[in-house]
Amino acid sequence: MADQTQEPRPRGWLVLKHHLLTHKIDVALWATRLTTIIFTMGYILPIMGNPYNSYYKALMANGATSALRLHQRLPQVQFNRQFLGLFLMEDSAHYLFFTIIFIFTGPITLVLVPVVLFSVLHFASYSLTILDTLGQNSWWGARMLISLVELQSRNILRMVAFQEIFLLPFSVFMIFAGKTSLATPFLYYRFLSMRYSSRRNPYCRTICHELRLAVEALAYNPKCPGWAKNVIYKAITAVSNLAPATEAQ
Repeated sequence: MADQTQEPRPRGWLVLKHHLLTHKIDVALWATRLTTIIFTMGYILPIMGNPYNSYYKALMANGATSALRLHQRLPQVQFNRQFLGLFLMEDSAHYLFFTIIFIFTGPITLVLVPVVLFSVLHFASYSLTILDTLGQNSWWGARMLISLVELQSRNILRMVAFQEIFLLPFSVFMIFAGKTSLATPFLYYRFLSMRYSSRRNPYCRTICHELRLAVEALAYNPKCPGWAKNVIYKAITAVSNLAPATEAQ
């Protein structure tokens, strides 16, 4: 009976070169996410000239990432209602809209938080794919950092969802600081509605539910005064009415 030994997959720089040439969109996404991370660092630590320029470049890099991902998910553009529905259900479309909203406002540090966290998460994931083409034992230091990011992926996604929710009231306060316009909170509400209805990312719904439970627990506390309970219950009712309807999971 013939030996059925499995030959090891080839590894090395030639394999890496072939991978880069045959996965051009994935590599472009990896590059735009790296660009987002670099310019975000340039905004927080002003070592690359004007930090405001770095802020808007980070947002534009995020927009490029979203556009590339949309091209990957929906390569065939169609001008009909069905395509528009599919387009609006894509998480990448949500963050393309997010970029458009804040590219026309003043720099707000919190805006870059969900953008850079998503970039770090996906950049780390694809970096591991690239390192695998070089060999299982190559660049062990980088692999250790990537493993740390992947280990914290759930916490990162929860943090992103919390920032998405928190930015809605924050965008209202930023009107008085002259950072946003009157239209920004209304546009951002549409973005948050799409995130809440996302099919692929349930974390926004989960965090909303957990925040509601936390506020209700505060209202149930015997030490909570009656007027505060009324305010809390009315606020919960108002926010619940704003929440979009979602399909049964």
